[in-house]
Amino acid sequence: MKLVSVVGARPQFVKAAVVSRAIRAVEGMNEVVVHTGQHYDANMSDVFFAELAIAPPDYHLGIGSAAHGAQTGRMLEAIEKVLLESAPDWVLVYGDTNSTLAGALAAAKLHVPVAHVEAGLRSFNRRMPEEINRVLTDHVAELLFAPTQVAVENLRREGVAARGIHLVGDVMFDAARHFGARAEAVSNVLHRLRLKSGEYVLATIHRAENTDDRKRLEVILGGIGRVAETTPVVFPVHPRTRAALQQQRPAAPQPAHLVLTEPVGYLDMLQLEKNACLVVTDSGGVQKEAFFFERPCVTLRDETEWVELVELGWNQLVPPRDSDQVADAIRSRIGSRGIAAAPYGDGTASQQIAAVLQERNGAP
Repeated sequence: MKLVSVVGARPQFVKAAVVSRAIRAVEGMNEVVVHTGQHYDANMSDVFFAELAIAPPDYHLGIGSAAHGAQTGRMLEAIEKVLLESAPDWVLVYGDTNSTLAGALAAAKLHVPVAHVEAGLRSFNRRMPEEINRVLTDHVAELLFAPTQVAVENLRREGVAARGIHLVGDVMFDAARHFGARAEAVSNVLHRLRLKSGEYVLATIHRAENTDDRKRLEVILGGIGRVAETTPVVFPVHPRTRAALQQQRPAAPQPAHLVLTEPVGYLDMLQLEKNACLVVTDSGGVQKEAFFFERPCVTLRDETEWVELVELGWNQLVPPRDSDQVADAIRSRIGSRGIAAAPYGDGTASQQIAAVLQERNGAP
């Protein structure tokens, strides 16, 4: 049985690391990895392959950045060529990026069955490119690997055939469990940045809705800056965010306790999350990783696809409309805790995915 796995963005490298390990442990299953090049900066791509011991991709398409339509179109054309050449039994896609959609569409048009890892997530905001990618991918997929019961219910409401839906848990929980101990052993990020465990806030911002909207970005930076007047805030700056910052008018003096860094590798990120007193983010994956390490989170978005974290009290949604409100929310959440629960499975999602694929053995 041959699978083609399509990845292209930082979160997908993490998910693929644990799923690929499970797939390659099954006799008779062969995987071909295609990297679209959606994330191509060394800090956003190469470091993940090295740290997570992922084999170099069999195909690196080198698509790079572009507008959504152009980028997705180039990916679609390039992936189609790979599929015609490799003739796989299944195509495996992850999450909700343009790489996900391009891989799913290329496979569907060639009548190659699609398996979608992290299926069924919904923010119910069709203005988000990720939401369009999720919905379209789910509706061409034959196998839908749902991370939560909420995701299963979303798919059922949309009329997805029950035979294809599998509640397996979250592969990012698998990854956090697998790599968490390694991060503890090898990461020196706290020493490097002169941080003390439990005494800093970790912030990550990268979504276009925040970086490309000048007002929202100003509000976010203002709120984080107010917190950083008294509490250390570590802010690894995503390339998209850095580009947006460079287009802003000259900034006010940097707060005394704001630590701006380049993007960090996965192991360093786990260590920063695990030792923060609070996480501020607009990332879906970082919301969950904060929960895995029992850290409170403030999410600077209007909605989240990970609704169970809000319901359990580990995450608070704060739409970035007022800097004082953002700062107050961050300060008030430090030291808080939510309800103990296990909404993301038992850490065996990757093995379950491999088992289902083996059972289907090429048959849609």
